[in-house]
Amino acid sequence: MITERKKIDFIDLKAQQRRIRTSIEDRIKKVMDHGAYIMGPEIAELEEKLARYVGVKHCIGCASGTDALLLPLMAYNLGPGDVVFTSPFTFIATAEVVALLGASLVFVDIDPHTYNIDPKKLEDAVVKFLKVSSGKKAKGVIPVDLFGQPADYDAISVIAKKHGLFVLQDAAQSFGATYKGKKAGSLGDVAATSFFPAKPLGCYGDGGAIFCNDDAIAEKLRSLRVHGQGSDKYDNVRIGINGRLDSIQAAVLLAKMEIFDEEIILRNSVASRYTEKLKGAVGTPFVRDDCSSVWAQYSILVPERANVMSKLKRAGVPTAIYYPKPLHLQEAFRSLGYRHGDFPVSERIADSIFSIPMHPYLSHEDQDYIVNAIVGSWNSTTE
Repeated sequence: MITERKKIDFIDLKAQQRRIRTSIEDRIKKVMDHGAYIMGPEIAELEEKLARYVGVKHCIGCASGTDALLLPLMAYNLGPGDVVFTSPFTFIATAEVVALLGASLVFVDIDPHTYNIDPKKLEDAVVKFLKVSSGKKAKGVIPVDLFGQPADYDAISVIAKKHGLFVLQDAAQSFGATYKGKKAGSLGDVAATSFFPAKPLGCYGDGGAIFCNDDAIAEKLRSLRVHGQGSDKYDNVRIGINGRLDSIQAAVLLAKMEIFDEEIILRNSVASRYTEKLKGAVGTPFVRDDCSSVWAQYSILVPERANVMSKLKRAGVPTAIYYPKPLHLQEAFRSLGYRHGDFPVSERIADSIFSIPMHPYLSHEDQDYIVNAIVGSWNSTTE
């Protein structure tokens, strides 16, 4: 029997803020004192720290995770006639930026264990496309590091190199995670991440960053984020966007970076405890031996999801579904001609997955309550 109790937060940003509020306020005060609210000195400081953290030469801060995906595609001159391969099991921004530039999308189904793009299916999709390309050019692939675990970049890179594709790592959910000892953000030709407040490293508004080692691409990205700027703001050498990062958001991120590594350890502790207590009762997340996850979400699989989530809601346990409808079935992408059944793994996972509270400050007491509520809800649906 499930009984009601105190409110549980899906993500507890207040507990985090209590730890670093003084640092946040001090850094924001500096921004207010110098008055450079956009592209102030905090941007360069943050970019240097993030690049060093990831292990790449260049970090380019920008206005959102969506801009962090869009700007590299602009730098690669993506446009009509070009094709990009990506997963249908992700947030729309991953595919939206491709469509915004007039390029075409080819979706590729996911691995049933990691939920990331399946390299074997990627190879099959590229080969199939090249046989019937009708004049279009295969240009790039955007692997998505879903829920905090990097995709299989070694396998993806082999395929990309073989077919002349760039690799844009969508690390919006994986910043801080590792793949074979390398940090997320360093695993493609270029990488994008998001600092949306709910992310493992989030600001207090929108924000994002791009990572790369290519000097020419980095220079182009810095120009593109400021309206295609050349030598000054009135010298425009290309068509760009207003993709700048606000100084106050950078100040918040700099304060959060002080405790980020500790928070990753705490997230993994929470995830390990969930898995230990839930394994066998529901489908728990799988993390490869050569990867670490930053646990942007902790997502489980259950049949009769609606019934379970309804019971959890009554018990005061918040939940969320990432993602209830794969992109190939979205109205926005109807013109691509995909149908139900085209990507069976993505569709099956989308029908039964949901996420439970995950943050570094989740107490053992709250975890135990959540676990008992899940097991009780699941058991009550099968009696």
